[in-house]
Parts: sequence; structure tokens; C-alpha cells
Amino acid sequence: MQATATKTTERDTDRPLAQALVERRVLSLQEAKSALSQVRNADQPTNLETFLVVSGIVDEEVVYETKASLMNVPYIDLRNYEIDPEVLELIPVKVAREFGFFPLFRIDDTLLIAMSNPKDVKAVDKVTQLTQLEVSPALSSSTAVMESIDKYYGEEEKVNTEVSSEEFQDILEVIEAEEKDEEAEKSSQELVALAEDAPVVKMTNMVLTQGIAEGASDIHINPEEEMLRVRFRVDGILRDSLHLPKNLQEALISRIKILSSLDIAEHRIPQDGQMRLRLSDGREIDIRVSTLPSANGENMVLRILDKNAALLDIENLGLEPDVYETFTGLLANAYGIVLVTGPTGSGKTTTLYAALNRLSTIEKNVITLEDPIEYRLPLIRQSQVNHKAGMTFAKGLRAILRQDPDIVMVGEIRDTETSEIAVQAALTGHLVLSTLHTNTAAGAITRLQEMGIEPFLISTAVLGVVAQRLVRRICSECKEEVEADYDIPASVLTSLGIAEGQPFHFYKGRGCAKCRDTGYRGRASILEVLPMTEGLRSTVLKGASADEIDKRALDEGMRPLLHDGWVKVLKGVTTVEEVMRVTNIG
Repeated sequence: MQATATKTTERDTDRPLAQALVERRVLSLQEAKSALSQVRNADQPTNLETFLVVSGIVDEEVVYETKASLMNVPYIDLRNYEIDPEVLELIPVKVAREFGFFPLFRIDDTLLIAMSNPKDVKAVDKVTQLTQLEVSPALSSSTAVMESIDKYYGEEEKVNTEVSSEEFQDILEVIEAEEKDEEAEKSSQELVALAEDAPVVKMTNMVLTQGIAEGASDIHINPEEEMLRVRFRVDGILRDSLHLPKNLQEALISRIKILSSLDIAEHRIPQDGQMRLRLSDGREIDIRVSTLPSANGENMVLRILDKNAALLDIENLGLEPDVYETFTGLLANAYGIVLVTGPTGSGKTTTLYAALNRLSTIEKNVITLEDPIEYRLPLIRQSQVNHKAGMTFAKGLRAILRQDPDIVMVGEIRDTETSEIAVQAALTGHLVLSTLHTNTAAGAITRLQEMGIEPFLISTAVLGVVAQRLVRRICSECKEEVEADYDIPASVLTSLGIAEGQPFHFYKGRGCAKCRDTGYRGRASILEVLPMTEGLRSTVLKGASADEIDKRALDEGMRPLLHDGWVKVLKGVTTVEEVMRVTNIG
């Protein structure tokens, strides 16, 4: 006897969604099993995502983002989305209601629509038939789709066709471009026209504003064989964010090139540019743009420089009291060199800017030499390296010293000539701040030796070295206590006033909508500060190795990176895994 479908039927997508939510630690295995059982035995037909959202078990955004990831389509929250009014005329309201989708905007021959089931072939075919456009589906909840239909089309029995131009003056118009051969290379004029079409502008703004809203430090636009992938780097970790149709690649990249003053017709060599965005809240965001030719088209990375979001005050860097005291003590000197070290992306520049903010007053002449200028600061004269024009770090630093500076910040000491000038500046009455690419504080001393600086000059000129890393903060919304399964060094416990045998706790983020299920939100610094004490000077004068300098510094009271990391673990700022990741231990 053949079984018939009943309310106990489980949808094909329910179990994979439950499994994905368990893997993302949004649900426990038991919670997932219980939810699936309740969906199967519900009095009225339902599905897992609706059950989880209506029951308040999982946040709606988390459910639909997870489902979208499984279906390899973007998720769009229609409640926070600007609608292109002219695309409404492409779709009759009766069709939108019948098939359960909502049109968003059109770019070239592609129409983006939101629907609760992006795999509904009949709906996609119907839209294609009506519009003669390629359809790109995105996921949204069925409730949000119907609410948008009511809001923008009007009540079910009538369609709202009276849309004032004032109401939608900032919303972009639809492209009415002629069909072109996708394989044909476009001229510069065609590329400019394509990039300046209103929907392309809208799409570009959507990508940029979404990245800024999510707190991304970088936006990666990666052409692939069959799509254009957009990834955001948030809290130091890259994550998949948007999948756009391949035929939108040229338009998006051309638009960004125009905004950043790059050569729109040049695809064969890397280019670098910069643009500035003014947001609706009044903020100005600087964006550095870098292109790189690749097999599937030009790869593009946008570095977001939001000085309002940067931790430009030392008090906001999250330094422990002893580290704060030592670091600010170094900055209190009238002359000498203070170095900040660490790998790329460890927050060195932010720390230097925070230091400059502390030091900058109307009585002092503060000048910087950067490559490039990342944040513009008041009362500080900022200059930029320009290798094409012959403005190198060494040449620029010589020029700065003729400008009667009190404090000089050099973005990076890269070569012998720059290091020699910096040392001479420090010895002649200037406070010099700079960075070096070394992993430890002691390594910065030996790196200067390798550049040819004599040990006696290093011991005299260098005030101290800061080595730092950035760890992700545990999300405060989903923070929970976990079992402490690591042995903590006794020195760390003692520094926190924890007696032997006294219990202590570890924490982690469970994962929630606020942190997009990562368990982390924001970042904090962990530092080791090596001040040049008399004992350390004698060690440096002997031409000691980095290990010998490090051992002497520890004997002199320096607390290493790992110590500062453990302190932040016990204070519930970050996790053990984060500290191990950035210190390359474990």
C-alpha cells in the first residue's frame, strides 16, 4: 500500500537546515531533534525555519542566513532594504502573490528577486517568461515577501502605481541597456556608461554599505568562473557574504574604479586608488582600493578606513594597567625611538595613531610620513610616501627633520637608510615613533642590528619596543562560562590575585545574531612592552641575540605576549583558542 503525504511529512530542506544549525552551535543536537519532531507532528503543516522563528528558539536572521548558505544564494532582509520602484512595473501583483516572490532591482539583463524558496523553478520560469530577463533569486522569509508586496504594491485588490519622484529620488533607476555580447571587450566609453547606470550605482552602494555596517576592515571582490564572490573581513577573519551573477562583474568593478580614480580600461596590470564615502549619518569613510589581474577577471580588495571606528585613544586599546603604565611612560620621553612590532594586521598603525593622539598638542609640531595615510588627525602634519615621484621613506624623513619637528612618526622602517636617519633624529632631540615587521619585541633590536645600526647606537636611541597582536573579543550577547581545561601559569594567577587552588573560569561565545554565530564581536590588543632598562642596555651593547635579549627582558620584569593573553582569557575578554591562534602556540 502506497503511503500518502500527511502533516508528518518532513521537507527535504528541514533536516539539512537542522544539521547546519547544530554545526554552527545555534542548536544543540537534542534541540534540533526535538524541533524536527514537533514540525512533523504539528497540527498544521509548517516547516522548520518557520517553527524556529515563530517559537523564538532561533533568531530569524540566523535561520535564514544559514538556509541561504545551504542553498548557495544571498539572504536579504526586506525590512531593511531599499526597493527600486520601477521594477514593480515589470511584475503584475497577482503573479507576485501567486508565486510568492518580490522584485528588488534590475541590472543589465538580470532581475534580482526575493523569495522564500529560491529553488522554485516554476516561479523563476514565470518571471523569466514575463520579463525576458535572467532571474537571480535571493532568500527572504515568506512573511517578509508578503509584507513587501502589501507595502509597495498596495492592498491585494489594488496596485499602488502613484510613486512620487521625491520619495524615490535617491533610489536608482533601471538600466535599459541594449544587449551586448558578453565575450566582447567593451570600450572605455561603454565601460563608463555601464558603471554609471543607476542600478550599478545602487548595487555598488549596497556592497559598500553592507560591508561597513557589518564592521568589515576589508571587502574582497573575487571573480570566479561562474559568479562574483564578495567576502568581508570582520575581526580579522574572512567570511563569505554575497554571491553575485557573473554578468554583473564588469559593471561592479568598473564602478569602483571610477570612484577611486583608476584607469577603467586597464585590466592587465595591478592598480591602486582611493575614494571617500559620506554616509547618511554624516560619517566620512576613506577606502583604499587595490586591483590584481586574475584568471577569471580583476580581483579587487577594498580596505575600509573608518577613523570613527578605530581605537584612536590609548584608553580604548584595552591595555592592562601595568602595560598601560609602561607604554605611556615610554611616550613621556622628549626624545628617543619607540617601536611597535607585529605581523600585518596586528594593529600596529592603530596603536601609533592612539599614541599620536595622546602626544599631539598645540605646543608640539607633530609630523608623520606614511604609506599611505590611513586616518587624518587634527593638529598633525601628515605626509605620504610617493615612490613614483621619488618620495621614499628616507628622503621624506630627511625633509621632515628640516621642518622643526618635536615628534616624528614614520609608518615603517624598511631599510638601512631609513633606520640610520631615524636613529640620528632620536639622538638629536626628537621623539620618533615607527613600526618594524618582527614577531617579538626582542626581535626588533636584532633587526636594527641586521640593518647595520651599531649596538651602542641602538642602546642609546631606543626607548622601548611594543610587540602586539589582535584577538577577537567574546560576544557580550551570547557569552557563557565553560569548563577551564588548561593549566594557567602561576605568574598569571598571581598577577590577578588568584590564590593557588582558587577556582577560575573560562568563557566563550555561544553564537548569536549579533555576532553572526561566530561567538566573537570586536577585537582587543594583547601586548608585550620591552623598555630599554640599564640592564638591557648592557646586554644589547654586547651584540646579544634575540633570545638573550628576550631572557634579560623577562628577568627585568617584562610580561610576554602570552601572559597578557592569559590575563584577557581569565578576565573573559577572549578565548584560549584566540590567544593560541595569534601567538602561534598550541
